Amino acid sequence: MALFAGRGYAETTVPQIAERAGLTTRTFFRHFAEKREVLFLRDRELPTAVGSILAGLPRDLSTSQVVERGLSLAAVELEQWRAPIARRDAIIRGDEHLRERELLKLEHLAQAISQALVARDVPPAAAHVTARVATLVFDLAMRRWLDAETASLQDELTRAWDDVRATTLP
Repeated sequence: MALFAGRGYAETTVPQIAERAGLTTRTFFRHFAEKREVLFLRDRELPTAVGSILAGLPRDLSTSQVVERGLSLAAVELEQWRAPIARRDAIIRGDEHLRERELLKLEHLAQAISQALVARDVPPAAAHVTARVATLVFDLAMRRWLDAETASLQDELTRAWDDVRATTLP
């Protein structure tokens, strides 16, 4: 991350990464298919965690309560990682191909939410729409949180849900 932040993503080479990590280039390629994978090593963790959180919530909650509470609980864990998340985000924002890959992470999150809702007997079409809206809200909250100086991710999630309600359900 330090190399990407200091030199730029495009200017950082795999041999430079391997050297910084005390590895050979060959060892690097045993773990990663390409340098971009370094930035997305943990991109499946959030969708998996959110899916597990949603599955563990009480069955008597409404669909919207499940999604809001589930994302809120996930946000609690993310709060402690603000600095590294912001550093990674700055690197990704600086490269078009990385931004495209970041969208795939959001797609995985939407799929995890949708699957968790279907497992709670939410009809698939409703689960799909709810998951898309929830992913939009989460992405909006993350963007605001990373750009803000003092707000918490929890506060930004609440604000994003309020904004979506105000603009889609006038």
